[in-house]
Amino acid sequence: MQNTISDKATQESILSVDRLTNDLFVFRTTRPSSYSFVPGQYSRLGLIKNDTAIWRPYSITSAPQDDFLEYYGVLVPGGAFTSLLDKIKPGSPIWVEKQLYGFMTVDRFVDGEDLWLLATGTGIGPFVSILRDPAVWTKFRHIVLAHGVKHVDDLGFRNELAALQVPPPSTATPHAELRVIQAITRTKNLAPGQLHGRLTTLLENGELERQAGLPMQATTSRVMMCGNPAMIEDMRRILHQREMRPCRRVLPGQFVTENYW
Repeated sequence: MQNTISDKATQESILSVDRLTNDLFVFRTTRPSSYSFVPGQYSRLGLIKNDTAIWRPYSITSAPQDDFLEYYGVLVPGGAFTSLLDKIKPGSPIWVEKQLYGFMTVDRFVDGEDLWLLATGTGIGPFVSILRDPAVWTKFRHIVLAHGVKHVDDLGFRNELAALQVPPPSTATPHAELRVIQAITRTKNLAPGQLHGRLTTLLENGELERQAGLPMQATTSRVMMCGNPAMIEDMRRILHQREMRPCRRVLPGQFVTENYW
């Protein structure tokens, strides 16, 4: 079986597993020598059970210059793949498909001044990779990351994102300003600056834009959405009402999306 799998994937090793909560975790694997990706793309990972390979897509959170691959995941009760993933530890084998997937990348935008990254849950994963890429910081004037979760503990990468909001020392090279917005739906005792509600509701009532200090509009804004399909569908409706359209291969647009299940 391994000979068959090796035609399309390489066997890598788990380097580390960092449990953020009982359900959320970040894990790193070795990186195939020829594996080159664009931030925003995802891998298909394989684990073996009873001589059968089980495959699932996982967005890459590491930077393109890192010598490892990093992923952000949530354990699904009874899930065929995550029940195996729950048992991994440093040294455990994992398969990484040679082919890369996904077109939710910043190079889809040919223009724009402000980049909005809208995520729910673990849909923040590809945006972490994008923010770890130095190139994105010189492409836009402002970057707004809005992360919607159920509970405060579900906010992954909080310390890193807080550090990224601190402007670097002045240089001759333009550098975007990052604004992180945290939206919580099931916890009402929130820290200053955190919003209560769904991202779609907060956009429609104007609170998301007030918190960002920027309008979301077709002329200057470029939007990437990743996460709950219901959120993405509602966001698409709102953006269409604002005369924004999806990016197509032959037609530039203002937003790109990726459902996370």
